[in-house]
Amino acid sequence: MSRCLLFIFFLPLAGQAFSSDTEADERSLWQLERAGWYYVEKNDLAAYSNLWHENFLSWPSLSAVPIRKDHVTDWITSETSKGHVFKLDEFKPAELKVTGDVAFAAYWITFRWLDKDGKGAAHTVRVSLTRGFAADRIGGS
Repeated sequence: MSRCLLFIFFLPLAGQAFSSDTEADERSLWQLERAGWYYVEKNDLAAYSNLWHENFLSWPSLSAVPIRKDHVTDWITSETSKGHVFKLDEFKPAELKVTGDVAFAAYWITFRWLDKDGKGAAHTVRVSLTRGFAADRIGGS
């Protein structure tokens, strides 16, 4: 079953230096997005959680209410507690726009939650998010 989900996140981040080199900034942003999915695959909840600012706020489409950072990994643990393992099959960038100290990223991912036999249906979802950063900083901590 394939679903389209829309995630919108606003989070200031700290980490790597932000430069006026747009191509380098875009590469860094795409690397940051891929890193998040790598952490999910490795079930590294601490590293995944560290990508999000303390004042993080989101309203994932599967949640009845908006969530804060203390619940950012709930969607992962709800599956891993059943013995499922996350597998990212494809990360496909669509568009990235950096304007001042805000970046908007849009992409598709195809993933599966694998059961103990290594089986699981593929899901393709759309992800869009907004990242804010200080004028001289971009990246994850």
